[in-house]
Amino acid sequence: MNYADIKRNDAANGPGVRISLFVSGCTHHCKGCFNEEAWDFNYSKPYTEKETDYIISELAPGYIGGLTILGGEPMDPANQPGILPLLRKVRETYGNTKSIWIYTGYLFDRDILGRMVDELPYTREILSYVDVIMDGPFIEERKNLDAYFRGSDNQRAILVQETCGQRQSPLLGAAQAEICLLCHLID
Repeated sequence: MNYADIKRNDAANGPGVRISLFVSGCTHHCKGCFNEEAWDFNYSKPYTEKETDYIISELAPGYIGGLTILGGEPMDPANQPGILPLLRKVRETYGNTKSIWIYTGYLFDRDILGRMVDELPYTREILSYVDVIMDGPFIEERKNLDAYFRGSDNQRAILVQETCGQRQSPLLGAAQAEICLLCHLID
């Protein structure tokens, strides 16, 4: 897997201050995509254990609320083997004290639960670590600057653990309240 960027102190892609990993490679090719250069799976640099170690260290300060993975397309079958070791390491290091968000152009119910969990060897384990999936393609005609943490108002915030019944939400305090507010506003 290649990656386009790692952003420190990102406040645009989830609640609070976060570390964001932008993976390379996307087949959705949404019209008006803000990160079109990351469509190419070979764009930028190879993602290695060095980048995982860097992200783990950058997540350490108490003011960092979590990790967001976007792209490109993190849930593309070609990228899933690349993000899984990072997700494992985040949970091994921080338990449930840091939230994990993934932005995907796939639909959670139709594509991820409806197909990927049965067809791909990594999807089910990835979901076991993720708190929120922002799903759905960016639709330029539905671009909405008031859509919290979303580019277009068709995209949905899925509370993965509650939806899959795996565990209680690991999010604490203000981050939990912000997500509840977000989900209320989306519904």
